Amino acid sequence: MKAFAELYAALDQTTKTNGKVDALKRYLAAAPPEDAAWAVNFLIGRRPKRLLESRKLAQWAMEEAAVPEWLFGECYQAVGDFAETIALLLPPADASSTMTARFGTTANPLADARGADRSPDREGGVVLDSTTSHGPRPSDLPLHYWIEERLLPLRNADDETRRHRLVQAWRELDEGQRFTWNKLITGEFRVGVSQSLVVRAIAETSGIAPEVMAHRLMGEWQPTAEFWRQLVAADTRDADISRPYPFCLAYPVEGDVTGLGDPAGWQIEWKWDGIRAELIRRQRRTFLWSRGEELITERFPEMEALGAQLPDGTVIDGEVLPWKDGAPLPFAQMQRRIGRKVLGAKILAEVPVVLVGYDLLELNGVDIRERPLEERRASLQAIAPPASALVLSPTISEPTWDALRQLREQSRARKVEGFMLKRLGSPYRVGRRRGDWWKWKIDPYSVDCVLIYAQHGSGRRASLFTDYTFGVWDGGKLVPFAKAYSGLTDEEIGEVDAFVRRNTLEKFGPVHAVKQELVFELAFEGIQQSPRHRSGIAVRFPRMARWRRDKKPEDADSLDTIRSLLP
Repeated sequence: MKAFAELYAALDQTTKTNGKVDALKRYLAAAPPEDAAWAVNFLIGRRPKRLLESRKLAQWAMEEAAVPEWLFGECYQAVGDFAETIALLLPPADASSTMTARFGTTANPLADARGADRSPDREGGVVLDSTTSHGPRPSDLPLHYWIEERLLPLRNADDETRRHRLVQAWRELDEGQRFTWNKLITGEFRVGVSQSLVVRAIAETSGIAPEVMAHRLMGEWQPTAEFWRQLVAADTRDADISRPYPFCLAYPVEGDVTGLGDPAGWQIEWKWDGIRAELIRRQRRTFLWSRGEELITERFPEMEALGAQLPDGTVIDGEVLPWKDGAPLPFAQMQRRIGRKVLGAKILAEVPVVLVGYDLLELNGVDIRERPLEERRASLQAIAPPASALVLSPTISEPTWDALRQLREQSRARKVEGFMLKRLGSPYRVGRRRGDWWKWKIDPYSVDCVLIYAQHGSGRRASLFTDYTFGVWDGGKLVPFAKAYSGLTDEEIGEVDAFVRRNTLEKFGPVHAVKQELVFELAFEGIQQSPRHRSGIAVRFPRMARWRRDKKPEDADSLDTIRSLLP
């Protein structure tokens, strides 16, 4: 835990990419395989689920720190981070505290190596006593011990056992280690490194190519010593039956699209709005992975049937879309399926799905990602079963960018988001790379709204008002239309925060009703009717495009205007 907490602090204290990679390499080179596996698990974003309610955690921390609730609340507002607030409030670690740890019926190799006293407990296990002169200090115990023996067992423990074990852990760890521990307990462990940086660090430590490492980290795996050994193994011929490939991602078009040269050098497709996924058929089994590395096969039985029609050793990159009568349905229809635990015959008939196929990554068990795009596309066309749930993404041929620009204006009518531009001859790369794949999206919807409610943010913004509700005019009144919390600069957030503090009219719990004076342009990607919202309308991905200081509240849009945007 000590080494992992030091890594967490080192990553947090530098913004330099090479500094982060160097810190990762130092840790991974020294960590035992079991710890390295767990560290990578957390660093790439696979956090444990929250094990208990924040309310209980706060209550136990207040009791241990002997502080009243009002003081804890004030400290939380000042610090802005729940885990850090607890770490700072707790009294110093008690070096004399006794820590007992069960290691099952086999001897603990760590205790043997360091000479800790061992004696059988009532279940035939081993008791490790940190107060012995030769035993390891709690913070020196390996990360995998803290996770497997101290954190994960909390999941099935009663509240009294949880309280006892958490307090004991707090007493054994110093401030920095408590902070890391609290982050793991609350399921809020986040660190300022991307998965690509973690891949780079492991690749440089092991000597394995980053592309191989990224592939090995995809799919389902358990953070064990054996997994780590396989991850850094020199033999790169491995291919787990269900393992997907890292997705190739596109950058938004920058500047004038004509800078990309002749349109004839590009494969141009519509940009579909669904669930990006890879369909895998290996050893007569089918797997469907989302871009978020979630196995979603059971949610889409149509994909199971499609997989059975494909040659063994096939991997297709595409988009799962609700599709009927040869055309996509609104994404809201997909949400009807996603929100159901049981998919009955009625919903399957009303909202069938297809895989709009973009690319072929594996053919007859052979990785073909390095082959030219047009060759992969031809191979995908050749294996596509007729009259199936596989729809090849149609390509678009126009002689000029001006002609394409005019066609792009039809995007919303076609229920797409614009164009995808893929350079002919390009390989299928790992992650987001400039030059070969671009997304040329249509401009988002935008409306002018008035700030009517605000509440505090979370994390480092917990002491600021950063979560906003915006209203539009309806019958002479401003009615709530959408919520947004992104799009402003730090300076603008500070200005709005000061405004809210000076102009709060009423409070409804954490929500502050404010003077209706500030106007913002709100941008969003999709719009649909929704009986769950007071305005009767729901929008997708709302964010603040700009602060309209040039407009007065009466200049904001009306609900009727927004209804006119409905498809």
